[in-house]
Amino acid sequence: MGQSIEDFTIGVEEEYQIVNPETRELRQRAQRILLKAQETVGEDVTNELFLSQIEIGTPVCKTLGEVRAELVRLRSGVIHAAQREGSRIVAAGTHPFSHWENQAITPKPRYYGIAADFQQLAREQIIFGCHVHVGISDRELAIQVMNRARPWLAPLLALTANSPFWLGMETGYSSYRTELFQRFPMVGTPHVLASRTEYDDLVSALVETGSISDGSKIYWDIRPSSHFETLEFRVTDVCASIDEAVMVAGLCRALARTCYAQAERGLPIEHARPELLRAAKWRASRYGLDGELIDIDARLAVPAAQLIEKFLEFLRPTLEEAGEWDEIDTLVRETLKRGTGAKRQRDVFAQHGRFEDVVDFLIDETARGTAP
Repeated sequence: MGQSIEDFTIGVEEEYQIVNPETRELRQRAQRILLKAQETVGEDVTNELFLSQIEIGTPVCKTLGEVRAELVRLRSGVIHAAQREGSRIVAAGTHPFSHWENQAITPKPRYYGIAADFQQLAREQIIFGCHVHVGISDRELAIQVMNRARPWLAPLLALTANSPFWLGMETGYSSYRTELFQRFPMVGTPHVLASRTEYDDLVSALVETGSISDGSKIYWDIRPSSHFETLEFRVTDVCASIDEAVMVAGLCRALARTCYAQAERGLPIEHARPELLRAAKWRASRYGLDGELIDIDARLAVPAAQLIEKFLEFLRPTLEEAGEWDEIDTLVRETLKRGTGAKRQRDVFAQHGRFEDVVDFLIDETARGTAP
């Protein structure tokens, strides 16, 4: 017996920047802010790799309304804790100008281990993502869902691209975070796996060869969680606005549910070439919604809006069944109209010519909708 709609739960993790309100640079204040934030929102706020980062994770949610309420609660709690400490919070995939050389590792064994293993790659990972967990209790079907979701990860990335600047430079990429993270081993779009057994065998081989310590060190764009009965979507930048974060959560769950139904019906998997999937992801990180994206099924480069329309139509039956079509369709079309976070950052910079103004814009976008 398959899962009901309510069983496809959602959990959202967002990584935020801590910034100095005077200089707008990244600031090493995570420990202080964490203590203050946990006074009001509890253990749903945690450390990340660097002291200039802080992360939230929603409780398990069953509806998009719950996701929105939790994101409002948690963003609000972290923002107010940061303000009490004299700092500000930003949701963007990279900081526009702060340098990695000035960032300190969070003093915990896990993070020291990452720094020791990956050296320069770790030192440069001043990046901020959004991860969406979708509940799938059948671990075999989770692998089959992952196999079928692969062609749609690039459109998800294109919709959420929010990191055009790096070290005070225009990178030419809409999601430069993607390119920075791509340098790590164990990242990218997974290959098709025949079964959960094959996945478990792969994890065992990687552990036995000393490549990873456990399954949590596989950082694919989509992966079975090593701690929860979920499939985790990891491909997107953290979104500037709460609306965009809700949009991503809704799209990820609808994609998981659609692919789950295909797997239950025994529909064939699209064995897209890994080179084509990599090209599609690169195109999404390069252009966001401001260029052509790759339609994996048609093997064509098409305008971004055309591929997003195809993505929505693919998900429409699932979204309608869940009563979420109107909300997600509206949020996606607003993003198509307003542009991605990357485009909006670029528009601010083009208007003012100062990265500090971009940071101010992001501070406002991050806080929008969190006031009581």
